[in-house]
Amino acid sequence: MEASSSLRFQVSGFSLPKIWLCLFLVFVLQNCSPALSDSPYLVGMGSYDITGPAADVNMMGYANSEQIASGIHFRLKARAFIVAEPNGKRVVFVNLDACMASQIVTIKVLERLKARYGDLYNENNVAISGIHTHAGPGGYLQYVVYIVTSLGFVRQSFDVIVNGIEQCIVEAHNNLRPGKIYVNKGDLLDAGVNRSPSAYLNNPAEERGKYKYDVDKEMTLVKFVDDESGPVGSFNWFATHGTSMSRTNSLISGDNKGAAARFMEDWAEQNGIPKQAAHGNHDGLESLHMTSGLPRRVSLIIPEPNEITDDLVQLASSYEASGGLRLSGSSIIRRIRSTQQNRPKFVSAFCQSNCGDVSPNVLGTFCIDTGLPCDFNHSTCNGKNELCYGRGPGYPDEFESTRIIGNRQFQKAVDLFNSASEEIQGKVDFRHTYLDFSQLEVNIPTSTGGQQVVKTCPAAMGFAFAAGTTDGPGAFDFKQGDAKGNAFWRLVRNLLKKPGKEQVQCQAPKPILLDTGEMKEPYDWAPAILPIQIIRIGQLVILCVPGEFTTMAGRRLRDAVKTVLTSDNSGEFNNIHVVLAGLTNTYSQYITTFEEYQIQRYEGASTLYGPHTLSAYIQEFQKLATAMVANKEVPIKFQPPDMLDKQIELLPGVIFDSTPHGVKFGDVSSDVPANSTFSKGSIVNATFYSACPRNDLLTDGTFALVEKLDGSNNWVPAYDDDDWSLRFKWSRPSKLSSRSFATLEWTIPEDAPSGVYRLRHFGASKPLIGSIEHFTGTSRAFAVR
Repeated sequence: MEASSSLRFQVSGFSLPKIWLCLFLVFVLQNCSPALSDSPYLVGMGSYDITGPAADVNMMGYANSEQIASGIHFRLKARAFIVAEPNGKRVVFVNLDACMASQIVTIKVLERLKARYGDLYNENNVAISGIHTHAGPGGYLQYVVYIVTSLGFVRQSFDVIVNGIEQCIVEAHNNLRPGKIYVNKGDLLDAGVNRSPSAYLNNPAEERGKYKYDVDKEMTLVKFVDDESGPVGSFNWFATHGTSMSRTNSLISGDNKGAAARFMEDWAEQNGIPKQAAHGNHDGLESLHMTSGLPRRVSLIIPEPNEITDDLVQLASSYEASGGLRLSGSSIIRRIRSTQQNRPKFVSAFCQSNCGDVSPNVLGTFCIDTGLPCDFNHSTCNGKNELCYGRGPGYPDEFESTRIIGNRQFQKAVDLFNSASEEIQGKVDFRHTYLDFSQLEVNIPTSTGGQQVVKTCPAAMGFAFAAGTTDGPGAFDFKQGDAKGNAFWRLVRNLLKKPGKEQVQCQAPKPILLDTGEMKEPYDWAPAILPIQIIRIGQLVILCVPGEFTTMAGRRLRDAVKTVLTSDNSGEFNNIHVVLAGLTNTYSQYITTFEEYQIQRYEGASTLYGPHTLSAYIQEFQKLATAMVANKEVPIKFQPPDMLDKQIELLPGVIFDSTPHGVKFGDVSSDVPANSTFSKGSIVNATFYSACPRNDLLTDGTFALVEKLDGSNNWVPAYDDDDWSLRFKWSRPSKLSSRSFATLEWTIPEDAPSGVYRLRHFGASKPLIGSIEHFTGTSRAFAVR
């Protein structure tokens, strides 16, 4: 009664036009509301710099103690997406320009997220995955076997990754907006080949007959579209190793996947993505990559190309090197990049999948002494594995191979991005648990149709592990396909830890070289407790695995999970897309099929937990999938160890930096020639008196800069050390010298604007007594035609 009388009173106080106006507004709002709520998800993207120490630190991946970082090819990033139901669950996926995820990194990131957001983000709904570049600083994992060549734990490597992951998630969280997600997939045929075909051929012929290729050629891409800004990012999964850069490279690099991400983010920026409307023209691929062999990310304040006249050449010659200048701090260095990021940015990630036996060196494997193909079964040349190398498409230039394989992935991703039309719809969900892979009981079928219970083993590495792969061969007389080992190396092994009879039988036919799972001094050499995880976003299902699955192992796992999910009679999981995200949340080396394990090539020798490792994964992922279908929780019986306090750091710190008497940090040691004019495609370089890059990583900043003179005679930033065309190379005259040099090497892109340029170096020096001081210096100017 009270409500109705009140309504009559309010209506009686309105004039007829006001009533019609109210009815019109109600009509408009009712008709607009479906559009406002059409987007089933909140979507957020974020990225942050994780480039580690560019000097003195061993690179992670090849286990080559001589591969020490000494500069930057381009910077490394952590990239994240968050997808949330407006009033429901949410998931986070982080892709790292790093060799792999690390258990201790994951633990510490989750601790930070809990302190910041409470239980909103946790081990169940956060996945952290690595692209598997072999050109990033190591020392950020907690198990001994993975930090031997880096002289133990490297706190600087660890800290920058943990902080970068946290910051990219924070950015994605702050960017959460209503949006839509689309999925698309297609084949990329020329970006990977099988590097262990003899092991692949040991899989059943009937199974191999189901597939056209001996590696997975399919790329799966998800496109994120903000309701207001339009497309804001994309993540894709495709299997190929991050080994286009060789084991002798010393420049920090995201390898082919990091390059692909740079190229796609450049493409998006030059095409105005994201923008206010989602209906923009998304082609223009030719403008960035079809006309230029060297992709770039150039400041938008650089004008269109102009003709070089004699006056401009004379103008360039009037700008000499600045000499070293002291800076008050690093904030000015960071502002250079932030001035280019005052608008929404497009985030693109090229994620890793089942890359275990997939090489980007697609031209094949050849003996470096004879040029003949390597031995098929053992990848040797006259019995020596050290001489057998895979060749990338840019052979003998590893940078060109990296660019080509990265560009092929980029072009396929753009094609899938532009043609994506299948909208993702459905629940956001996740399941996660920890398992003890050192003693996991596994039910496997017998030849008679029954069931047999077997067990996984404590971790161990076989002799063929030391042989390396055709992407990066090992040393001494090890070779792939070795199921016997030899007496000398057994003797050496026994000095460390002789495996027991039970372990030998469990791991057979693998001849054990390092019994890492039973080596506990000074702390654990290898992991035992591993995470497995399923993330679901509508019809997209991501299997997060802590290792490198081979092609066939990945196929079996995907098929097994898909079978469980699609057996649900509700139809909720019809038309699902199952992708495998490798090297996620922690790292435990390789996972082959049972049949591939028998051959004991590198991948089989590196399958830590014995011949039934894959069966264990399939069994446990099926349990997660069953729980997801039944909407049940998964019990957690184990927790991985936090061994941060046990870590041993043997890499010496920077004691002090120095220059010759009368020379300042930032002074030019070798300048650009006077009165120089360079054409597009030429290389310009200058060398500066510098200091150790470990003094300040200049995170989200730059050590190197190309500046262009604008029409007002102001120097504006054009390219920095995150650009493909500019390389920062650091060196010492001798290993123990306190003096060092920075060489900036700029390959002028074909589409660089003509004009007057100079090179600028930033750095930070450490005195013997006192605090770190930042500095800068420039080369003399030069003209570009």
